[in-house]
Amino acid sequence: MKKVPTLDIRRYETDRDAFVAELGAAYREFGFCGISGHGIPQEAIEGAYDAFKRFFALPDEVKRKYHIPGGGGARGYTPFKVETAKDSKFADLKEFWHIGREIPRDSKFAGVMPPNAWPTEVPGFRENGYGIYEALDQLGARVLRALALHIDLPEHFFDDKIDSGNSILRPIHYPPIEQADVPNVRAGAHEDINFITLLVGASAAGLEVLTREGGWLPITTEGDAVVVNIGDMLQRLTNHVYPSTTHRVTNPQDANARKPRYSVPFFLHPNPDVVLDVLPSCVTPDNPKRYPEPITAHEYLQERLREIKLI
Repeated sequence: MKKVPTLDIRRYETDRDAFVAELGAAYREFGFCGISGHGIPQEAIEGAYDAFKRFFALPDEVKRKYHIPGGGGARGYTPFKVETAKDSKFADLKEFWHIGREIPRDSKFAGVMPPNAWPTEVPGFRENGYGIYEALDQLGARVLRALALHIDLPEHFFDDKIDSGNSILRPIHYPPIEQADVPNVRAGAHEDINFITLLVGASAAGLEVLTREGGWLPITTEGDAVVVNIGDMLQRLTNHVYPSTTHRVTNPQDANARKPRYSVPFFLHPNPDVVLDVLPSCVTPDNPKRYPEPITAHEYLQERLREIKLI
């Protein structure tokens, strides 16, 4: 049976050519790969999960204090059953929080990257939450360096395109499912919007990726692996050399349905003014240019947020 591979990113320093080739092959085939050896301490991951669980355990009226109307869910709390996968009739069975990049309020991006909200009821939320944000941001930059080399770009091609990226850490709570025949799923089949997504602590079953053959392949991780997948912005930039693969979070069919599920993806975005124009190196006679019109990362993000009912 096919399996999404897990690769040790420490090999980028010791066995670079082979690592880059294997990583590139994994992304061309699946759009997903597990990354181990990343050096993010387990206690940092557990500390963040603990803070997030304590927030989601708060009473509904307390959580809703942090819902920011008109904010498109960019910061703070988004209540249960709001986000809806594109073309889906049913909202996802989840509630979530968004942590964004801390930027100077006189930054040129301040108008599109609002300040963070922090729940005062949860000690350690800010420190733990932003700590894991920064760790995943740095890991994502390392993965992008390897991905750049695989398509014959300079190693640091992406560095100055993500240093003020509108990236989001999204702690998610999928509450227990109490009814047997609920039509909604925890997260409907979708592709991610951004450059790459890093999912930390993905040990619980439920995440599935759509293979090229049309079947659903479950992904669970072992050890310290972080699941990293391609988003639509990178797919567009690379003219589908790196595919953004459809994935979903299914409802358990056993006693686990009665348990909550927690998940913490980090959506690594480019800087808002980065122009998504197909890279010439990714255009070939076999793969002609699929996107004649360039679009900025911010314009593309707004388009997509409207589709999934967040704005």
